[in-house]
Amino acid sequence: MILSGKEIQRNLGTKIHIDPFDENRLNPNSYNLRLSDELMVYEDSELDMKKPHKTKNLKIPEEGFLMETGKLYLGKTIEHTQTDYFVPMLEGRSSVGRLGLFVHVTAGFGDVGFSGYWTLEMFCIHPVRIYAGVEICQIYFHSVEGAYELYLKSGKYQNNTGIQPSLLYKDFEKKGLK
Repeated sequence: MILSGKEIQRNLGTKIHIDPFDENRLNPNSYNLRLSDELMVYEDSELDMKKPHKTKNLKIPEEGFLMETGKLYLGKTIEHTQTDYFVPMLEGRSSVGRLGLFVHVTAGFGDVGFSGYWTLEMFCIHPVRIYAGVEICQIYFHSVEGAYELYLKSGKYQNNTGIQPSLLYKDFEKKGLK
């Protein structure tokens, strides 16, 4: 079951934390999250799952940033979210999608207990100019049925403070895979 906007608001400060929160960004069954002024890109031309990669940080200037096609940009939300009671999910806003801008490649699913900023995996099929502060995506919350465990407090992406590049290489290290 997906929570309504009224349920999201009713659970704010207890079971759902969104900081900062602005009632004007609350929708009938979601809440709009904004894009920060930070971007990250990979510097390597080939990405290997088993290795960490060099990245470069970019700032979105006031006049906006023109995204190139065929390039992955990592962004982050201005809002920090946390819930130990619901499954948080992200979706791009339809107005953003209609510009040919994809906000997340596959990582729109959060774990119960996730606390942090959302890293957005963005790419476009047409060059598109983006701006800091734009309502780029929406978060919604599913209820959880049955017993569950919270996302580990030491998870790879837990309690992040900035954009997170892929940390998949840590899975290979942990499992002793070569």
